[in-house]
Amino acid sequence: GGKGTVRRKIVQKAKTGGQGDDKKLQAALKKLNVQPISGVEEVNMFREDGNVLHFSNPKVHAAVSANTFAIYGVGQVKELTELVPGILNQLGPDSLASLRKLAE
Repeated sequence: GGKGTVRRKIVQKAKTGGQGDDKKLQAALKKLNVQPISGVEEVNMFREDGNVLHFSNPKVHAAVSANTFAIYGVGQVKELTELVPGILNQLGPDSLASLRKLAE
């Protein structure tokens, strides 16, 4: 308070820098009993805006029973046209239709 009271230091909490969220995520994934999947060379996630979120050599963990996949790595947003030669054999019917629209 007022005049004549002892000045108290404020104890500041150490900033985790996002590590707290990562630990919570790891704990949640551990509860789901995720297992590492080896042999994944790349992951491509097709976005609604026509771009692709591309991961090269990611670490992939999965809990198939919970329909949950965790992908670790640095993702890059690329245009579909950059990746077309390598992913033509991976495209499904929806993505193939969006590729046709892009070509028109």
